[in-house]
Amino acid sequence: MRSVLHLVVFSIFMMTAFVPVKPMLAQKLVDPSVVAPEFREAAEKRRAEQVKMIRCQRKAEEAKVLPRDRTMHINHCLQTETGK
Repeated sequence: MRSVLHLVVFSIFMMTAFVPVKPMLAQKLVDPSVVAPEFREAAEKRRAEQVKMIRCQRKAEEAKVLPRDRTMHINHCLQTETGK
């Protein structure tokens, strides 16, 4: 009985241990309206970079790029976005 209880507790722990990892690692999208006026231009540029990065990450997910090739795919996408 005791080993079953340990197994259940361990299973619940393992299921919940890794749930919040992705949201904690994600960067928050910059909101230029809440930044001090002297830093607003830099915040707008950073937000534009973040939007490009998110767009390229989504393209990589849609194309089902393997994790080992994802960085190269995203870099290529960012270069083509900048070249437009």
